Amino acid sequence: MIVHPPAVAGAVGPVAEMYEADLREDGFVSSVTQAMAINPDAHSAFESLINAIVPSIGVRTYELATLAAARGIPSPHCLLAHGRKALRAEALEEDQLERVAIDFESAGLDEADVAVMRFAAKISTDVASMTDADSQVLRDHGFTDRQIVDIALAAAARNYLSRALRALAVPVQDVPGLSPRLATALLSPVPS
Repeated sequence: MIVHPPAVAGAVGPVAEMYEADLREDGFVSSVTQAMAINPDAHSAFESLINAIVPSIGVRTYELATLAAARGIPSPHCLLAHGRKALRAEALEEDQLERVAIDFESAGLDEADVAVMRFAAKISTDVASMTDADSQVLRDHGFTDRQIVDIALAAAARNYLSRALRALAVPVQDVPGLSPRLATALLSPVPS
């Protein structure tokens, strides 16, 4: 990474708070947190956006949209981190998460979950072709206007952060709490 994050030792203010949160949760400060610590106000704004999205769609739908968007980019940072978050939040069990990572279309998800993942993946892979028909599919599965907007925001937010991390060449780290088999599934190539 060409940019130089604030050192962990001696960090103060919001940067120290970001680092301490990682240390409490993971026992180390992630490379993603270090990169974001260069602009803690942007990190705070991103976290505020996520906190505004999740209440209407719930953690499970947020994580499914996030994983699909991250898969479409692809973003190894976010696939690994949100694989773990999905497990910790009990949004998915490990065996189902592994199937979702390999091919969400055949992972045994209900039709509404698959619709969310298709929508989020398309935001990452072919947003220029999206029309009202894409949102209508979500509406047909019972999602409200607010939820449709928040699913779009979840996927778009993942694109924002993931693409910034890739542009800055932030190193991908092993994520504690993921079995080697699950990590491999999360990072497997998208089926054609």
